[in-house]
Amino acid sequence: MAPRAIVFDFDGVIADSEAPANRVLAECLTEIGLETSYEDALDYYCGHRWSDCITRIEARHGARLPAGFVEDCQARTWERVQREIVPVPGIADFLERCAHLPRALASSSTPDWLEGLLARFGLAHHFEGRIFSAAGLARGKPHPDIYLQAAAGLGVAPSECAAIEDSPIGVASAAAAEMLVVGLCAASHIRPGHEERLRAAGAHHVARSYREVEALLFASAR
Repeated sequence: MAPRAIVFDFDGVIADSEAPANRVLAECLTEIGLETSYEDALDYYCGHRWSDCITRIEARHGARLPAGFVEDCQARTWERVQREIVPVPGIADFLERCAHLPRALASSSTPDWLEGLLARFGLAHHFEGRIFSAAGLARGKPHPDIYLQAAAGLGVAPSECAAIEDSPIGVASAAAAEMLVVGLCAASHIRPGHEERLRAAGAHHVARSYREVEALLFASAR
């Protein structure tokens, strides 16, 4: 049965931003003496909101981050993203083809990040009034809270929503909300073995492109 609504993650699902963002994070941490590779950043922090990343960084390294670190890293990330970021291939066409369905964002990123990049891509009209950020919630991903909030905002039962996610932590969040979860492997940060990691986290399907997502979600409705 085709879903009644679609809930999208943002980074790695709509914006191909995880690669540049995690490269900057790795650089910033290494510069303050917390040796971190790009692969480390993806493994430990991808999909988490900033507040949870800070907690994980300090726990992993046993060291407090210096004052101003987060602000500096965020500024450098935004500067890098402005130069390098593009939409995930196929997202604009997919949004047009499923324009008949309610849709929302359920992201770990802040509202200003989401709104700024949606405007840059010319996709803001697809999500007006339906942008949900875990930045202000008591619990972030992998807890289901952000996906439950998005479903409530759409007025659709979570079990009747499809979620599109690119990270294991995001997949776990959407699965905990009892949504149909499609793991998307279409952005530039996807590495070998990622499909298996998404399935292990609870993805019901894995797709390599938005054409595959469309086939998975709507083939039975044709």
